[in-house]
Amino acid sequence: MKLNGYHKALLIVFLSTLPFVNPLVRGDGVGYYAYVRSILVQHNLQFENDWINSPGPFVHRTINANGRIDDPYTETGHLPNHYSVGPAMLWAPVLIPVHILTEALGKAGLNVKADGFSLPYLLAGALTTALYGFLGLCVSFALARHYVGETWAFFATLGMWFASSLPVYLYFNPFYSHAHSVFAIAVFLWYWQRTRPQRTLAQWAILGLLSGLMLNIYYINIAVLLFPLLESLRKYGQAWRAPAPQREAVGRLFLANLIFSCVTLAAFLPTLITRQIIYGNPLDFGYEPSSWTHPAIWQPLLSSNHGLLSWTPIVLPSLMGLFLLRRYDGELATYSLATFAAMYYIVACHPDWHGISSFGNRFFISLTPLFVVGLAVFLQEFSRRFKRAQVATAASALAIAALIVWNLAFIFQWGTGLVPHMGPISWRQMAYNQVKVVPARLGSNLITYFTHRKEMMK
Repeated sequence: MKLNGYHKALLIVFLSTLPFVNPLVRGDGVGYYAYVRSILVQHNLQFENDWINSPGPFVHRTINANGRIDDPYTETGHLPNHYSVGPAMLWAPVLIPVHILTEALGKAGLNVKADGFSLPYLLAGALTTALYGFLGLCVSFALARHYVGETWAFFATLGMWFASSLPVYLYFNPFYSHAHSVFAIAVFLWYWQRTRPQRTLAQWAILGLLSGLMLNIYYINIAVLLFPLLESLRKYGQAWRAPAPQREAVGRLFLANLIFSCVTLAAFLPTLITRQIIYGNPLDFGYEPSSWTHPAIWQPLLSSNHGLLSWTPIVLPSLMGLFLLRRYDGELATYSLATFAAMYYIVACHPDWHGISSFGNRFFISLTPLFVVGLAVFLQEFSRRFKRAQVATAASALAIAALIVWNLAFIFQWGTGLVPHMGPISWRQMAYNQVKVVPARLGSNLITYFTHRKEMMK
């Protein structure tokens, strides 16, 4: 595929931001990374070394007098690890050769530890996450430009790249699962859209593989499976309402759905197998039960405690754009809004709907590809209010730039502790910091980030 100017611009932005990638396993990233490190180095799923020796802070690192982790062990003798295995599956193709090379260098006498925590591993893993996130954004751009002009798709991609919660988990915390979700869901939606007119049984099977990958990466990505579900229900309804019986078409669709479901389940086996090994039950995911009858109605959207819209306002025009998408593709608009509603309900029912230590509501990062499409449609519809195309382009670029600057300053506050990492924040203090404190501290902190990053992270 020949790269045009917009592709080259996206690539330049990606390469120029790579120095911000933080090769440090910390927080939830310890749990995600433990799968690949433990299997590579120890050839098992015993996570003691991961919990104790991870270079970044982790909440489950307390060691008792016997030298054991204080966490209760499962009935199979493993430390509980409810984090998903999917990110490790995507890191593995890069980290396996890195591990082989590091072992060889160590045997050759070089001072490089093949323990999974040395710089070659962490740098490779972090850069791999950044690459997956970038590829997910590129696929999202391709999906958006199917409906709108390339300029609006480009602006929307940049907007969701830097004015959302994504940059925190693409650069600052690359060992979380969110950037991987962006990649997997973008590819899934692109392939679903590409094969929608007349999907063969083989293509349904490929869609099942992509579905399994999404679920392995992040369990709440199950909301995206509404796309094939609603599409199939619509076709069953059409066949039911047809004047003449369409038993053959219904039979083919049922067979396709069966193949899709079986392949999805087969692709989800890595999760089921690791649950069996760790918990002794393939369906024990290790999470607290959700309160399905008592969701947090408005808090995940508007709360100062990591609300989606209050922390990342660029999502609002994106959602508006998904409503406007009905003018371009009614089915895609309906499925997209239904998927957002389903994920919102899943998040709202969870006791930790705020993401605990989170920039914005990080659960919704998975839906970045849909937000890119929605924002692109919104920008194109917004541009029609201007008589001159140049004015519309300039106004859109200025609005996206303003949201990006605001968001990056907010990320700076969150990363440096000017606002609490957990719990509600004071909007008054946050606004004051944006104007007065961030400009004064930004330069010196950036220098520290590039020169003494490890000490800064502590």
